[in-house]
Amino acid sequence: MSDVIRLADVRETPLSVDEVFAAVGDPAAGGTAVFVGTVRDSDHARAVRRLSYSAHPSVGAELRTVMEKVAADFPVTALAAVHRVGDLEIGDLAVVVAAACPHRGEAFDACRRLIDDLKAQVPIWKHQLFADGGDEWVGAC
Repeated sequence: MSDVIRLADVRETPLSVDEVFAAVGDPAAGGTAVFVGTVRDSDHARAVRRLSYSAHPSVGAELRTVMEKVAADFPVTALAAVHRVGDLEIGDLAVVVAAACPHRGEAFDACRRLIDDLKAQVPIWKHQLFADGGDEWVGAC
């Protein structure tokens, strides 16, 4: 199953939707779903100035584990996921994931599961800095 995991990375450099989309290109895929998470300017009615992501040293292994479970549960031909760490500004790409499958419904379902499980299980934390001077740590992103 690991041959369907085409890209799994956590990096400090800007992310590319084109890179992720190209990574899951496969002639057996009739559908490809891509999710792009961006830094937004507010959270829970508070203006966000910027944020920072940090990751546990096990982040790479945990990301791969999540992706292997998605590959086991869906008929994916290819998966890709990249997450950014470090300081990000409003509008920056924070995460890009993609799933390619024989059919569109499977691709949508696999992509949603990939981003949901990544956010719930991969040890990446978000530190939000608000315009009012406050800040907040968010458990897993």
